[in-house]
Amino acid sequence: MALDPQLLEILACPDDKGPLYYLDDEGLLYNPRLRRRYDVRDDIPIMLIDEATAVDDEEHERIMGRVEAEPISPTFQL
Repeated sequence: MALDPQLLEILACPDDKGPLYYLDDEGLLYNPRLRRRYDVRDDIPIMLIDEATAVDDEEHERIMGRVEAEPISPTFQL
């Protein structure tokens, strides 16, 4: 099950307060500015900085390739 669209409209990175990309099939929210991913478990976004995972260059390129190819919109526009 995907996250509610109304929830996605207000989700922001808890660190830099910027928009995220939601890859529902992978269960993650991604911040490309900080190269940090936040997992979604049982349809609940885990938005704790301490629980986030740093992403290496290869994973960043893979995720951003999907974002551009599909395209996937950010949770909100700055």
